[in-house]
Amino acid sequence: MSEPIPVTRVVDHGTAKLMPDIDRERAWLLTVDGAPQSYVDLDDPTHLEFEYARRLGHVLDVLAEPGVALDVVHLGGGALTLPRYVAVTRPGSRQEVVEADRGLLELVAGHLPLPEGARVALHAADARRWLEDAAGDSADVIVADVFGGSRVPAHLTSVAYVREAARVLRESGVYLANLPDAAPFGFLRSQLATLATAFEELALIAEPGVLRGRRFGNAVLVAGHRPVDIAALVRLTAADAFPARVEHGAALREFTGGARAVRDEDAVPSPEPPDGAFGIG
Repeated sequence: MSEPIPVTRVVDHGTAKLMPDIDRERAWLLTVDGAPQSYVDLDDPTHLEFEYARRLGHVLDVLAEPGVALDVVHLGGGALTLPRYVAVTRPGSRQEVVEADRGLLELVAGHLPLPEGARVALHAADARRWLEDAAGDSADVIVADVFGGSRVPAHLTSVAYVREAARVLRESGVYLANLPDAAPFGFLRSQLATLATAFEELALIAEPGVLRGRRFGNAVLVAGHRPVDIAALVRLTAADAFPARVEHGAALREFTGGARAVRDEDAVPSPEPPDGAFGIG
């Protein structure tokens, strides 16, 4: 029997590597310049290995009744983990994936086929520029998981960017973002303040140790004009192998404090993670 072997390619923004998981027959880890980016199991697209991906998946699960199709825009492609998840859990969903690295898109599409019947369109484009050209009121969900190296690009953190996302979303739509930070959470707080300029309802999902300032890590922000099912979200995140907290309402407003919304001229990338924060052994 032949065993899968790693695949390495120089792509537009670094060196990408697909590494097989020895414990799962058709599962792969994608790294770029050594940093883990995505994990996919071709036999089970509902398997979300990374904690932040599971939290995004939990939100996607509570946005509509099980199996109901959604129109989803994914800003940031990686190995197309969440598009695969949506394709299987919500058949018939129309999905757009926007990834600035054309070489990475071609590598993933060539080596990791999408589930049969998946309605996923791939776009090699800058996320903000693509949003600016997209039709208004055309998406139920926008998932922002965009990293330049290990940092969220500055031009995807401002009020002008958030307003474009809000324009593309339908009135009932929801914006999700995967954002890294650590105490004292200057970046995360500013992003909450920025999202509040366009959305009435906000929630934050993060591992308790991150919120207590013990380590650098990812938080998932949820924004919309209508509240999501917080009770269901709390149950799902609490039952995870690595439980997370869901902050919303008064507690989240207290966390945000006096943080100011970010203008284009003031925008900066997310903080540089400490050495080893997202590395692999």
